[in-house]
Amino acid sequence: MFIVLFAALFSLALVAVIAGVIFQAVARARDARRYPPPGQLVDVGGHRLHLYCTGEGSPTVVMDAGLPGTSLSWRLVQTEVARFTRVCSYDRAGLGWSDPSPNPRTSQRIVEELRALLTNAGIEPPYLLVGHSFGGFTVRLYAARYPQEVVGMVLVDAIHPSEWLDITAARKKQIDRLARQSRRTAWLARMGVVHLYFFLVRVGIRKVKDDRGMISALKKLPAELLPIVRGFWMRPKTYEAVASQLQFLPESARQVDTTGDYGDIPLVVLSASNADPIRVAEQDRVARLSSNGKHIVASNSGHWIQLEQPELVVEAIRELIKPGW
Repeated sequence: MFIVLFAALFSLALVAVIAGVIFQAVARARDARRYPPPGQLVDVGGHRLHLYCTGEGSPTVVMDAGLPGTSLSWRLVQTEVARFTRVCSYDRAGLGWSDPSPNPRTSQRIVEELRALLTNAGIEPPYLLVGHSFGGFTVRLYAARYPQEVVGMVLVDAIHPSEWLDITAARKKQIDRLARQSRRTAWLARMGVVHLYFFLVRVGIRKVKDDRGMISALKKLPAELLPIVRGFWMRPKTYEAVASQLQFLPESARQVDTTGDYGDIPLVVLSASNADPIRVAEQDRVARLSSNGKHIVASNSGHWIQLEQPELVVEAIRELIKPGW
């Protein structure tokens, strides 16, 4: 009797898994038809990255999102910046419309892929680089490696290397745990469980935690973009990319921390209005890494300044574009 019951339960579980996998594949194919990439997919050496450019002029503004973010998180800023120069947002490997990459998601690797993306897409320098949160690592490292290509930087509440250098054993354990959780979620996404979870959230049966105000900030995007954002968070590759970025955060921090200063490259550092004194002091130090740098505290924004006060980011970009470009 027990064997029969176990076999029945196993069969039901197997059917549920197969049904979930099929459901996930169907949903992914449907989203691909409904929401094609607005930009181009560019090969960067075995995988493709999504690049979305609008506007005309020089220098070209290149924007990199936070750790889980995509090109969509820049939409409010990009729409306005495109009125006075060319502006490009992109999706790092594994995020948004971009293919996953087999390489570790260190900032050095991300910079190399971004440079290959711009080169292969025919987007010539000079660049004005803009980075939010984790994307600030990309901006700082790119400017240090290729200063001749960079005419300015805007850091939007960017993380600081000191947050991830010489971390305690407990902090390292926390990072590893979060990376493992993200990879487990990737497996759940493959079986359609994450899709079911988001369905329960939409109908009000479940509630999702608003980490650092991300959900409330994303709701400031145009309504037609929100289903695309949800679709991204139902894909296994998103969680795999986030896991790798988390796992290699200390290595990325070391890469950025050893770059030194930025000479006289114009630099604007934007901080959230609710930043604690230690973080404000860190941002002050970053601004002083350029002889032409300054630090501005947002008047009414949390971590997601580009969504809560996009005009502040737009004005910082406009200020750094020299007349006559």
